[in-house]
This record gives sequence, structure tokens and C-alpha cells, in this order.
Amino acid sequence: MDGDGGKRWRFANPNPAVAAAGERSIQRYLVQLHACLDEHGPRPIIPLSHGDPSSSACFRTTPEAEEAVAAAVRSGEYWATPPPPPASPLAVAEYLSGDLPYELCTDDIFLTSGCTQAIEIVMSVFGQPGANILLPKPGYPKHEAHAVFHRMEVRFYDLVPERGWEVDVESIEALADDNTVAIVITNPNNPCGNVYTYEHLSKIADTASKLGVLVIADEVYGHLVYGSNPFVPMGLFGETAPVLTLGAISKRWIVPGWRFGWIAICDPKGILKETKVVDSLRSFRNLTTDPATFIQGAIPHIMKNTNDEFFSKTVELLKETAEICYGEIMEIKCITCPHKPEGSFFMMVKLDVSQLLDICDDVDFCSKLVKEESVVLLPGRALGMENWLRITFALDPPRLKLGLERVKSFCQRHQSPSS
Repeated sequence: MDGDGGKRWRFANPNPAVAAAGERSIQRYLVQLHACLDEHGPRPIIPLSHGDPSSSACFRTTPEAEEAVAAAVRSGEYWATPPPPPASPLAVAEYLSGDLPYELCTDDIFLTSGCTQAIEIVMSVFGQPGANILLPKPGYPKHEAHAVFHRMEVRFYDLVPERGWEVDVESIEALADDNTVAIVITNPNNPCGNVYTYEHLSKIADTASKLGVLVIADEVYGHLVYGSNPFVPMGLFGETAPVLTLGAISKRWIVPGWRFGWIAICDPKGILKETKVVDSLRSFRNLTTDPATFIQGAIPHIMKNTNDEFFSKTVELLKETAEICYGEIMEIKCITCPHKPEGSFFMMVKLDVSQLLDICDDVDFCSKLVKEESVVLLPGRALGMENWLRITFALDPPRLKLGLERVKSFCQRHQSPSS
């Protein structure tokens, strides 16, 4: 590389995989949208673009969790960086085992700094030239980003909006080959807000077994359900096909900044041990950082002492805000929602740009909306779905209603006379 005065600098060019992965980032779109904001405008910004309900006082975490962290810090026992306290992986194993027909042990649990690091670790373990992985479309972009970074080929299977965003299982069989390493599912779903039934998950497990691949189940929104379908963990089907379950306390306990997650091996037949996947996870885990020690120290108390009333209140509040969001969207002519959300914090809606003047696509819609109304939505293109939008309703009801009223006003102002 030529530089100062013709001098030859000998460091290598940056890894192109980093730039390729960075292109598949929600953050990239949010930075662009926030650049359109009038920061000194008269109206407050209303964020309907990302799932962090902790910004609303009504979604604050439980006092038991706060006290557990404070007690861990005050104790002075968790200031150093020794190996993880054995009580924290045991607490996670017991927490997850409550939903399974078999018991997980501490050897089945790998602690991570949030679910994002869990995604990074599993993609690192399976990533190698020639391998491919099956991801949902639409889906959470960090799955794709880390797969691309580790040079895996990404193959997308469809989620079908007309069927409540169910997996197109037949397309999975058509996409898979001898180099397919895993099927990734997200349940409850981000970005669609659907919750898979027992029967549908069983069908996915049967397909994975037929293909001889494992299932990576992102269940970070586990138990945050408020529709007709209960939450069913993919680990229930670990006898059919091996499952790696990814999770965290960030969503159910509403503490995204605490960065405590896990990878759980739901594989009662021991297939992942036989194929050395567990050894690879353990080896890669030794290369990465642990969750904060004082959070680890607090985890047994958080998981044991959180009152069920807190969980119920959170779910009821999400049900209320989902109803508000769905009802308001039904009144906007150019936006349609194919499936009422039943879980997580999100819904996907279809944008009909033909009904709007001077709006060419979903990115243009979101850019002009944020500039004119100080409301931030996520364009569907960030999730691989052009002319769709993802809306977050994990917000206090008054701000949510205000934000959706602004969206409605924006659409009416830009409405085409012919529509």
C-alpha cells in the first residue's frame, strides 16, 4: 500500500468480510435515519424502530433483579475475573429445564455476554469455507452478519405472511445439501411477532432430522407471548434433532444492557458430543470474554426470586401495546399488517408506495417520516424485505399512540389523490 511520500506500508488490507457483515446491520440504517432528525426540533423523538423497552418507566425490571445486582457488587466477591461461578450456569440449566422433559446440567450451558455473543460463537464454530446455513427471511440481521463474516454461504427460506409467518418447510428441503450445517429459527419471532405452534416446531424438527442437520433456536423472546399460541421451546424436540438454544435475560427481565446470555445444548442423545461440536464450543468459548462477574453473581437470585407477577404484568402490557399498534395500523390506508403479533416486541407491516406521492420505497418513507414527524421506524430492507416496515410497540402506551398518530398524519399528507 502506497502512502506518505511513496513509502510502502506493509500491513495487509482490511478483511473484506468485516465490511460485508457490517452491511447487514440494523444499526447502519438507524444511524442513517437519525442523521435525518432535527435534533433541535420542537417535538420529542419517538423510537418505534428497535426493541429496548427499558426506556419506558412502565417496562422497568423487577426490584428483585436490581437488588440482586446491587448485593453482588456490595459483596466484593465478584470484582475479580475467575472462572464463572458454578451457581450461575446451574441457575440457567434449572431455569431452562423447567420447560423440558429432561434435565440440563451445567456442562450443557455456555454463558455469553448477551444473546449477540451467543450468535457470534455458534457462527464462529460452524463457519468455514464451503459450509452453508439456512436462515429465515425476514430475520434478525445479526444471524446473517456473523455467518457472512465467517464466510458461510447464507441461504434464505421464507416465512409466509399469509400463514401467520410460518416457516416454508418445503423450501428448507429444497435449499439444503450436504454442506448445510444448521437451520436457524427465531421463536417468538423478531421481526414478525408470531409464535410457532408445537405441531409446526415438530415439523421443523422432523425436517432437520431428515436432512441430518441441527437446529439453532434463538429464543431470546421466550415466554413473551400474549396470543393464542403458548411458548414452546425447540429443546422439546431434542430427541428428534439436536438443538442449540440461544437466550438471554435481556428481554424477559427487560435488562438489555446487562449482557447476560447463554448457549444451551438440548441434545439428550449426545449427537453434538459425538460430532465434536461441544468440544468446539468449549474451545471457542475459551477465546472470548465472560459476562460481567457481578451479573453472574446475581443470576441465581434473579432467576429464583423474580415474582411471577412481574412476568404477567410485562406480558399484559405487551398485549395492550400490541393491540394499540395493530388497531392504529388498520386505520392507515397504505400500510397493512398480515398477521396480528402474538409475541416479542415487533410486527411486520406491508407498505404500498403506490398510494403515496413522492415516496419511492421503504427507506425513503422512513427517512422522510423521521425528518417530518420525528418518528423512527425500521425499513424492511434492513431485514431483507423491501417495502415492508418493522414497528416496535414495546413503549409506554401514550408515546406509542402519539407516534402512530404521527405516522398516520404523515401518510395522509403524502397520500396520492388517486388512492
